[in-house]
Amino acid sequence: MLIIPVKDGENIDRALKRFKRKFDRTKTMRSLRERKEFTKPSVVRRKQIQKAQYVQAIRTSEEKG
Repeated sequence: MLIIPVKDGENIDRALKRFKRKFDRTKTMRSLRERKEFTKPSVVRRKQIQKAQYVQAIRTSEEKG
């Protein structure tokens, strides 16, 4: 649960902006979307391996220049 204290005389738009920023940083929506449907552990592992290969390929291409 996010709690945003609003100070006296503070603009509501500014408080709303702080709430949105804090909401994005906590990655609440991302976790909700992940829990929406079940993904098999093998699929999760495969995605991690593919991402690692992609990042490694980019780094090696940068080194070669």
